[in-house]
Amino acid sequence: MTRTLRALPTLLRIGLAEAIAYRAEMLVWVLSTTMPFVMWVMWNAVSQAAPVVGQSGKAYGAGAFGAYFLSIFMVRQIVASWASWEMNFEVRQGTLAMRLLRPIHPIISYAMGHVAALPLRFFIAAPCAVALVLTSSDTLPKDWRIWALWVPCMVGAWLVAFLSNIAVGTLCFFMESSLKVMEVWLVCLMVFSGYLIPLDLFPPVLRAVADVLPFRYQIGLPVEVMTGHYTVAEAARLIGIQWAWAFALLVIALASWRAGVKRFQAFGG
Repeated sequence: MTRTLRALPTLLRIGLAEAIAYRAEMLVWVLSTTMPFVMWVMWNAVSQAAPVVGQSGKAYGAGAFGAYFLSIFMVRQIVASWASWEMNFEVRQGTLAMRLLRPIHPIISYAMGHVAALPLRFFIAAPCAVALVLTSSDTLPKDWRIWALWVPCMVGAWLVAFLSNIAVGTLCFFMESSLKVMEVWLVCLMVFSGYLIPLDLFPPVLRAVADVLPFRYQIGLPVEVMTGHYTVAEAARLIGIQWAWAFALLVIALASWRAGVKRFQAFGG
C-alpha cells in the first residue's frame, strides 16, 4: 500500500502526459459520442408534434429533452473507460508483462491512467455544462442535497464503467480477444442506460429489466439525479444500489484477473 501511494503522483503525471500526447485520438473519440445531440433533435421534434409523458408523469418538452441530452453527453465524457481495449492490445502484444513487473497492481495502473485524463474530459464537458445552466436552469434541482449526492453518484458511475471494462477485458486471457464481448456490452449500454432514450419513456417491462442491470447506474442514474428526477431519499437509495454494483464488479474483475494472469504468457517470455 505504501509503494502504491508513493507511485500514484508519478502514474498521474504519466497518464496526463499520454492524454495530452494523444489528444487528437481523444478528439476523434469525442466526435464518435455525439449521438445524444442527434437524439436531442429527434425527440425535440417528437415533443413538438405531441406531448411526451413518462411513466413518472413527468412531461418532456424541448427544455427537458435539452437538459437530459446535454447531461448525457457530459456524463458520458466523464465516466468513459477504455481499459478493455488496452488490456486486449497488451495481452496480444505481450507488453502486459511490463505491468506485471511493476510493484503496483495493474488494475490500479489502468485506473490512474483514466483518472489522469479527467482534466481534458472536464474541459470537453464544460461547454455543455455552461449551455445546460444557461438554457435549462429551471429543470435543474434546487436542493443542495441532491447536488451533494450527485458527487458520489458520479464516482460510482465511473467505478461501474471502469470495473465493467476490466471484467470484460480479462476475458482476453481465456479467448483470442474479448473486444466482441465488449461491443455487445456497449450495445446493451446504449439501450438500457438511457443514453438514447430516457428510461422514464421505456415500457414497464423494459424499464423493469433496465432497473436490475448495471447499465443505468453508469449513465442514466447520474443524469436523472442532476435533472431533478428524484427526491433526496430516492436518490440515496439508488446510489446505494449503484455502489453495490460497483462492489460486485470489483469482486468479479479481481477474481477474473487472478484466474487470467495464471494463464498469461508473454510472447517470447
